[in-house]
Amino acid sequence: MKYYIIAGEASGDLHAANLMKHIKSHDPEARFRFWGGDKMQAQGQELVKHYRDLAFMGFSEVVMNLRTILRNIRFCKDDIVRYEPDVIILVDYPGFNLRIAEFAHNSGYRVFYYISPQVWAWKQSRVKKIKKYVERMFVILPFEQEFYAKHNFPVDFVGHPLLDAIEEDIHPPDREEFLKKNDLPEKPIVALLPGSRKQEIAGMLAVMLEVADRFSGYQFVIAGMSSIPKAFYDKITKEHGIKIIIDQTYALLSHAEAALVTSGTATLETALMEVPEVVCYRGSGVSYQIAKRLVKVDYISLVNLIMKREIIKELIQNEFTSDNLAHELDKILHNGQIRNKMLDDYKLLKKKLGGKGASEHAARLMVEYLNENSKTAKYET
Repeated sequence: MKYYIIAGEASGDLHAANLMKHIKSHDPEARFRFWGGDKMQAQGQELVKHYRDLAFMGFSEVVMNLRTILRNIRFCKDDIVRYEPDVIILVDYPGFNLRIAEFAHNSGYRVFYYISPQVWAWKQSRVKKIKKYVERMFVILPFEQEFYAKHNFPVDFVGHPLLDAIEEDIHPPDREEFLKKNDLPEKPIVALLPGSRKQEIAGMLAVMLEVADRFSGYQFVIAGMSSIPKAFYDKITKEHGIKIIIDQTYALLSHAEAALVTSGTATLETALMEVPEVVCYRGSGVSYQIAKRLVKVDYISLVNLIMKREIIKELIQNEFTSDNLAHELDKILHNGQIRNKMLDDYKLLKKKLGGKGASEHAARLMVEYLNENSKTAKYET
């Protein structure tokens, strides 16, 4: 079968790549054309556009880049028609993907959605579009199945693919080898995860680096990404002499005592790696004020949302200062009670996520649904 997959961010690239791998095991004749990144491209076949050219963060940023976004949508629609896929698989990235879902449904294509948009947080009106234009939804957070049930839309809970991604991707060298490979001294490590987009990296990393100067007994190491030019990191870090290691986030976390993490999927990755963390976020003033009025959740990190309580500290907008960040980092490094409580909560978090096998489970269900003779599976539980 022919699959057209759209992932617009780094996390979507990771999860879509693992999905593709398992689809191939259930459908050996699978052909893929996709929007995504390096991990999806490593699975082979046709990359249309890289997510680094698609990701615009925040309300004002989207408005400023609206012409580019609309041009990409038009191109995507035309590309789908030329490719004539058996199914379109949308991966999160709702602002773009829900437009494509409407077009695809109205054009007679089958539409699957893997990793639900965060409609439970804001824009719940999108549920109506999802019910109308999406044939099957595959969710990865335990509370999402209950949320959609309230809207009379049955979905498949497949578990969280990060549990598999971490187990499959992490083969860390021993500490001595890791330090030698990256020319790092023998000092305890604090990992800095500033994000996957230039906008958020520029906003987060400068404050994180101010904190590094206050902890002389530790070395701070930046988890960089090859999708971001190293010169971009160097411009921000040149006065601090902080080491940047590229595409080794899991290896870095496996040897870290703590981490400072920009809000996003990385907060959950860090927790599943059992590294105490502080979550950071600061957006543009306009974007933040709009989000503050629209978002209907108590937390911004996936960790706290899943646990339904604060188990990791979130420093948001005006609270995201070097003084506050240093204070919270000191607690998770040196207060044994706070540190151990966080690690215990991480174990509970893993249980809530439903165990391993999410990518394989989702792939198997997708191929089964595609092999059915009709679309009645949409209404089955």
